[in-house]
Amino acid sequence: MFKGSLVALITPFTAAGKLDEKGFQSFVAWQLEHGTHGLIPCGTTGESPTLSHDEHKRVVELCIEVAKGKRPVIAGTGSNSTDEAIELTRHAKEAGADAALVVTPYYNKPTQEGLFLHYKAIHDAVDMPIVIYNIPGRCVIDMTPETMGRLAKLPNIVGVKDATNDLTRPFKTKRTCGDKFSQLSGEDATALAFLAQGGDGCISVTANVAPRQLADMHEAFARGDIRKAQTINDRLMPLHEALFVETSPAPVKFAASLLAKARPDCRLPLAPLTDATKEKVSVAMRGAGLIN
Repeated sequence: MFKGSLVALITPFTAAGKLDEKGFQSFVAWQLEHGTHGLIPCGTTGESPTLSHDEHKRVVELCIEVAKGKRPVIAGTGSNSTDEAIELTRHAKEAGADAALVVTPYYNKPTQEGLFLHYKAIHDAVDMPIVIYNIPGRCVIDMTPETMGRLAKLPNIVGVKDATNDLTRPFKTKRTCGDKFSQLSGEDATALAFLAQGGDGCISVTANVAPRQLADMHEAFARGDIRKAQTINDRLMPLHEALFVETSPAPVKFAASLLAKARPDCRLPLAPLTDATKEKVSVAMRGAGLIN
C-alpha cells in the first residue's frame, strides 16, 4: 500500500516557540515539489511528545490541506494511553488522513499480548488503515514478528515502520504478515539494505533536507538501477550519520535551517546543538551537495 521515500516531517516553530503554520505548509509543499512519496506529520521527528493535543491535530490538518490527495498522509497518532491513541486516530480519520502511524506504547512496557490488545482496540474503534511503528530504541519494547502476524490478520493493520535496524526483519515479517503487508524502514542508514531484503520503502528523517535525492534512490531501486541507488546512498551516508550525532530531530532541524526551511529550535527537553555537531551537520550537508 505504501512505498518509496516517505518523510517524517519536522514541525517548524516561530521565534516565540509557537507552531509556524505558514512555514510548515510551505515546507510540505516543497517536499511535494521535490518528489517525496508520502508525508508523516506528528511523528517523533515532528516533536509529537511536546505538542499539545490542539497543536498535534492542527499539524495533521495543515499537512492534509497541502497534500490535497497528491501523496498519502500517514498521521502520527500513537500514545502509551490506548484511549488517547484512539482519540488522535479518530481525529486523523475525520481530517482526511490516508492512514495512522501508531507507535508501540512507551514507558509502560506492555507484554506482547498487551501490544496486540492495544492495536486491536484502536483498529476496532477507528475504521482506517494503521501502520505499526516498532522502535525499541525509544520505546524499550520490541513487537515480535509473531505478534505482528496476529495483527496483520486484522483488515486495517496494513504495515509497519520498522526501526529495529535488524535486517533480518523484512524476511521474518513477510513470513508472518504476508506479501501485501507494507514494510517501511525507520532507519535511513540501512534503508537501501532494507529494500534489498524485501522492504517497500522508508519513513525518513534525511528526506526533510534531501527529498529529491531520496525519492530518486527509491525510484532507481524500484526500476532495477541498483548502481544509481547505491551511488545516491553512498553520497548521503555521512549525512544520515550526522543527523543522529545528537538526539533527533535537533540535527535535522539545524540542517533544515541551513536551507532556510525552518528555524533550528526544538522544544525542551531537547537542547540546542553543540558547535561540534553543527559543524558535522554542515560538513555532511556540503558533502551531499545540498549547500555550498
